[in-house]
Amino acid sequence: MVMSKWGYHSLLMAFLCVMIGCNSSPSHLADPTIEPGWHELLSRKLPLLGHRNWILVVDKAYPAPAGDNILFIDTEKPMPEVLGGVVGLLNQQPHVKPIFYTDKEIGYLDDSIAPGLKEYKRSLDTILHQVKLQSLMHEDVFRKMDQAAELFQVVVLKTESLVPYSSIFIELDCKYWDANREKILREQITKSTE
Repeated sequence: MVMSKWGYHSLLMAFLCVMIGCNSSPSHLADPTIEPGWHELLSRKLPLLGHRNWILVVDKAYPAPAGDNILFIDTEKPMPEVLGGVVGLLNQQPHVKPIFYTDKEIGYLDDSIAPGLKEYKRSLDTILHQVKLQSLMHEDVFRKMDQAAELFQVVVLKTESLVPYSSIFIELDCKYWDANREKILREQITKSTE
Protein backbone atom coordinates (compact mmCIF):
# COMPACT_ATOMS: atom_id res chain seq x y z
CA MET A 1 0.00 0.00 0.00
CA VAL A 2 1.41 3.37 -1.02
CA MET A 3 0.63 6.27 1.30
CA SER A 4 0.83 9.89 0.28
CA LYS A 5 3.02 12.30 2.16
CA TRP A 6 -0.08 13.90 3.77
CA GLY A 7 -1.64 10.54 4.61
CA TYR A 8 1.52 9.37 6.35
CA HIS A 9 1.81 12.69 8.19
CA SER A 10 -1.85 12.49 9.33
CA LEU A 11 -1.43 8.91 10.52
CA LEU A 12 1.74 9.84 12.44
CA MET A 13 -0.02 12.81 14.10
CA ALA A 14 -3.00 10.65 15.09
CA PHE A 15 -0.65 8.04 16.55
CA LEU A 16 1.22 10.69 18.57
CA CYS A 17 -2.04 12.18 19.87
CA VAL A 18 -3.22 8.75 21.03
CA MET A 19 0.11 8.01 22.74
CA ILE A 20 0.21 11.37 24.49
CA GLY A 21 -3.39 10.91 25.63
CA CYS A 22 -2.66 7.42 26.97
CA ASN A 23 0.36 8.53 28.94
CA SER A 24 -1.14 11.60 30.55
CA SER A 25 -2.86 11.25 33.85
CA PRO A 26 -5.95 13.17 34.83
CA SER A 27 -4.97 16.51 36.28
CA HIS A 28 -6.92 15.92 39.49
CA LEU A 29 -4.71 12.96 40.44
CA ALA A 30 -1.64 15.17 40.58
CA ASP A 31 -3.44 18.07 42.28
CA PRO A 32 -2.20 18.26 45.89
CA THR A 33 -5.07 20.58 46.85
CA ILE A 34 -7.67 17.80 46.56
CA GLU A 35 -8.02 16.18 49.95
CA PRO A 36 -8.95 12.53 50.46
CA GLY A 37 -12.52 11.76 51.51
CA TRP A 38 -13.62 10.66 54.97
CA HIS A 39 -13.58 6.94 54.04
CA GLU A 40 -9.97 7.08 52.86
CA LEU A 41 -8.92 9.12 55.92
CA LEU A 42 -10.52 6.60 58.27
CA SER A 43 -9.03 3.68 56.32
CA ARG A 44 -5.57 5.15 56.89
CA LYS A 45 -6.25 5.93 60.55
CA LEU A 46 -7.82 2.63 61.66
CA PRO A 47 -4.62 0.55 61.68
CA LEU A 48 -3.17 3.09 64.13
CA LEU A 49 -6.15 2.97 66.50
CA GLY A 50 -6.51 0.45 69.29
CA HIS A 51 -8.49 -0.28 72.41
CA ARG A 52 -9.60 2.84 74.26
CA ASN A 53 -9.84 4.87 71.06
CA TRP A 54 -13.27 6.08 69.96
CA ILE A 55 -15.00 6.68 66.63
CA LEU A 56 -18.11 8.85 66.71
CA VAL A 57 -20.62 9.01 63.86
CA VAL A 58 -22.56 12.12 64.76
CA ASP A 59 -25.52 14.23 63.68
CA LYS A 60 -25.23 17.62 62.03
CA ALA A 61 -25.61 19.66 65.26
CA TYR A 62 -22.83 17.84 67.10
CA PRO A 63 -20.48 20.53 68.39
CA ALA A 64 -16.91 20.77 67.14
CA PRO A 65 -14.92 19.47 70.12
CA ALA A 66 -11.77 21.05 71.44
CA GLY A 67 -8.67 19.05 72.18
CA ASP A 68 -5.52 17.85 70.52
CA ASN A 69 -6.60 14.20 70.62
CA ILE A 70 -9.74 14.74 68.55
CA LEU A 71 -9.77 14.37 64.78
CA PHE A 72 -12.91 16.02 63.39
CA ILE A 73 -14.02 15.17 59.84
CA ASP A 74 -17.08 16.66 58.14
CA THR A 75 -18.18 13.84 55.84
CA GLU A 76 -21.00 15.82 54.19
CA LYS A 77 -22.77 12.44 53.79
CA PRO A 78 -25.95 10.88 55.21
CA MET A 79 -25.69 9.02 58.52
CA PRO A 80 -26.54 5.54 57.10
CA GLU A 81 -23.85 5.82 54.42
CA VAL A 82 -21.16 6.85 56.91
CA LEU A 83 -22.20 4.35 59.59
CA GLY A 84 -22.31 1.52 57.03
CA GLY A 85 -18.84 2.48 55.81
CA VAL A 86 -17.45 2.58 59.35
CA VAL A 87 -18.94 -0.81 60.21
CA GLY A 88 -17.49 -2.27 57.01
CA LEU A 89 -14.03 -0.93 57.80
CA LEU A 90 -14.19 -2.13 61.41
CA ASN A 91 -15.18 -5.63 60.30
CA GLN A 92 -11.96 -5.82 58.26
CA GLN A 93 -9.70 -5.00 61.20
CA PRO A 94 -7.82 -7.87 62.87
CA HIS A 95 -6.93 -5.91 66.00
CA VAL A 96 -10.00 -4.02 67.22
CA LYS A 97 -13.65 -4.77 67.83
CA PRO A 98 -16.31 -2.11 68.31
CA ILE A 99 -18.63 -1.53 71.26
CA PHE A 100 -21.59 0.53 70.06
CA TYR A 101 -23.40 3.08 72.22
CA THR A 102 -26.51 5.08 71.42
CA ASP A 103 -28.17 7.84 73.35
CA LYS A 104 -30.88 6.48 75.65
CA GLU A 105 -32.98 9.55 74.89
CA ILE A 106 -33.69 8.33 71.35
CA GLY A 107 -35.87 5.56 72.79
CA TYR A 108 -38.28 8.20 74.09
CA LEU A 109 -38.65 10.04 70.78
CA ASP A 110 -41.07 9.43 67.93
CA ASP A 111 -41.66 10.90 64.47
CA SER A 112 -44.14 13.45 65.83
CA ILE A 113 -41.38 15.36 67.65
CA ALA A 114 -38.37 14.05 65.70
CA PRO A 115 -39.26 13.80 61.99
CA GLY A 116 -37.21 11.15 60.19
CA LEU A 117 -36.72 9.04 63.31
CA LYS A 118 -38.60 6.01 61.97
CA GLU A 119 -36.52 5.93 58.79
CA TYR A 120 -33.33 6.43 60.82
CA LYS A 121 -34.17 3.51 63.13
CA ARG A 122 -34.96 1.31 60.13
CA SER A 123 -31.55 2.08 58.60
CA LEU A 124 -29.88 1.46 61.97
CA ASP A 125 -31.59 -1.95 62.24
CA THR A 126 -30.31 -2.84 58.76
CA ILE A 127 -26.72 -1.70 59.31
CA LEU A 128 -26.35 -2.95 62.89
CA HIS A 129 -28.65 -5.99 62.70
CA GLN A 130 -26.14 -8.31 64.45
CA VAL A 131 -24.81 -5.74 66.90
CA LYS A 132 -25.73 -5.43 70.54
CA LEU A 133 -26.28 -1.72 71.11
CA GLN A 134 -25.72 -0.29 74.55
CA SER A 135 -27.67 2.80 75.46
CA LEU A 136 -26.56 5.44 77.91
CA MET A 137 -27.87 8.88 78.72
CA HIS A 138 -26.31 11.44 76.40
CA GLU A 139 -24.27 13.10 79.14
CA ASP A 140 -22.93 9.73 80.36
CA VAL A 141 -21.65 8.88 76.88
CA PHE A 142 -20.01 12.30 76.68
CA ARG A 143 -18.34 11.72 80.06
CA LYS A 144 -16.88 8.37 78.92
CA MET A 145 -15.69 9.84 75.65
CA ASP A 146 -14.25 12.96 77.29
CA GLN A 147 -12.24 10.85 79.74
CA ALA A 148 -10.85 8.79 76.88
CA ALA A 149 -10.00 11.92 74.85
CA GLU A 150 -7.70 13.12 77.62
CA LEU A 151 -5.28 10.30 76.77
CA PHE A 152 -6.43 8.63 73.57
CA GLN A 153 -7.44 9.60 70.02
CA VAL A 154 -11.10 10.21 69.22
CA VAL A 155 -12.23 10.35 65.58
CA VAL A 156 -15.46 12.30 64.99
CA LEU A 157 -17.28 11.80 61.67
CA LYS A 158 -19.94 14.48 61.29
CA THR A 159 -22.89 13.53 59.05
CA GLU A 160 -25.86 15.32 57.54
CA SER A 161 -28.34 13.67 59.97
CA LEU A 162 -30.95 16.06 61.35
CA VAL A 163 -32.44 13.52 63.76
CA PRO A 164 -31.78 14.47 67.40
CA TYR A 165 -29.84 11.99 69.54
CA SER A 166 -28.98 9.92 66.46
CA SER A 167 -25.22 9.89 67.05
CA ILE A 168 -23.48 6.53 67.38
CA PHE A 169 -20.50 6.31 69.73
CA ILE A 170 -18.06 3.48 69.06
CA GLU A 171 -15.55 2.50 71.69
CA LEU A 172 -12.77 0.32 70.32
CA ASP A 173 -11.70 -2.75 72.24
CA CYS A 174 -9.02 -5.35 71.58
CA LYS A 175 -10.23 -8.08 69.22
CA TYR A 176 -7.65 -10.72 70.17
CA TRP A 177 -7.80 -10.23 73.95
CA ASP A 178 -10.76 -10.00 76.31
CA ALA A 179 -11.62 -9.22 79.93
CA ASN A 180 -11.89 -12.90 80.88
CA ARG A 181 -8.36 -13.71 79.69
CA GLU A 182 -7.07 -10.53 81.31
CA LYS A 183 -8.58 -11.70 84.60
CA ILE A 184 -6.86 -15.10 84.27
CA LEU A 185 -3.55 -13.36 83.55
CA ARG A 186 -3.89 -11.11 86.62
CA GLU A 187 -4.70 -14.14 88.81
CA GLN A 188 -1.59 -15.94 87.53
CA ILE A 189 0.54 -12.87 88.24
CA THR A 190 -0.88 -12.62 91.77
CA LYS A 191 -0.22 -16.35 92.44
CA SER A 192 3.35 -16.13 91.20
CA THR A 193 4.17 -13.19 93.49
CA GLU A 194 2.80 -14.78 96.65
